[in-house]
Amino acid sequence: MNRRRALLAGGAMVAAACLSAPAAAQDAAYPTRPIRFVVPYPPGGPLDIMARALAEKIRPTLGQPVVVENRPGAGGNIGADLVAKSAPDGYTLVMGAVATHAINPALFPSIPYDPVKDFAPIVLVASVPNVLVMNPATAARLGIQTVQDLIGYARRNPGRLNMGSGGNGSAGHLAGELLKTRAGVFAAHIPYAGATPAQVALMSGQTDFMFDNLAAASPLIAAGKLKALAVTTAARSRLLPEVPTMMQAGVPDFDLGTWFGIFAPAHTPEAVVQKLHNEYARALGGADMRRRLADMGSDAEPGTPASLAALVQSDLRKYAEIVRISGAKLN
Repeated sequence: MNRRRALLAGGAMVAAACLSAPAAAQDAAYPTRPIRFVVPYPPGGPLDIMARALAEKIRPTLGQPVVVENRPGAGGNIGADLVAKSAPDGYTLVMGAVATHAINPALFPSIPYDPVKDFAPIVLVASVPNVLVMNPATAARLGIQTVQDLIGYARRNPGRLNMGSGGNGSAGHLAGELLKTRAGVFAAHIPYAGATPAQVALMSGQTDFMFDNLAAASPLIAAGKLKALAVTTAARSRLLPEVPTMMQAGVPDFDLGTWFGIFAPAHTPEAVVQKLHNEYARALGGADMRRRLADMGSDAEPGTPASLAALVQSDLRKYAEIVRISGAKLN
């Protein structure tokens, strides 16, 4: 009887080994076909540009094409959901962002995916500050040279200032809501259909200030078309080292940035996640990619999948609180 049990146990172990061996071999051989890289926003934006540059960088060492596919809509939710519901085999990835993984879960009444449970983080690509900017002519007319000047003017003239943004629920909108809450001031929010129309409105004097993405604003700041008052992250930006942070400018507990990173569906094999992480981290460490990121104002390092997961968790809590105190919601 004992011998029979031993034989049965041994047979079960062999069967299990036979079943797991193909999966292990498959992971080791990955990838064996093209990889689909979903960008949940329209072509031409910073996420799309970086996704395409990275796809070219990792193709030679992966030995397979990485095909970028734009699937915009619902603030990034459509593309993110597509990847969340894809097979967890490493052949469908998404360029996620602070919107898809931290802002939208708080802003929309419901979204069709869970930003934590439905994804396997791979690598952080970039983290870019927003910057509080004004039209220099408007700033001079109102006597505003600093953040405290702006706050003081808003307090003395309630209801006189208006704030532009790239849209309801955008990172710039929520940064403005945080300023209003932290400083105890009011400014009417005027949303536009994207950051570029909001910039145009600001430069033409239709709005008084906005929080803009540093990568988009820095050429206009350098040309003297926009005046930078402060950046939104805890540390100053190497792109604008002379510009203080919001906290240095006297606004407490103000640390917001725009980031994007690469995710796979949850339950993607660990070996595949690690291989993708290594390839993307290597590409991000190259001299030309580092120059691209520096030109965007990103000081981020790729980190680890675990550090990207921690960033998602931290920002989920942060933006949930901003949405709660500001009352911002999207239908």
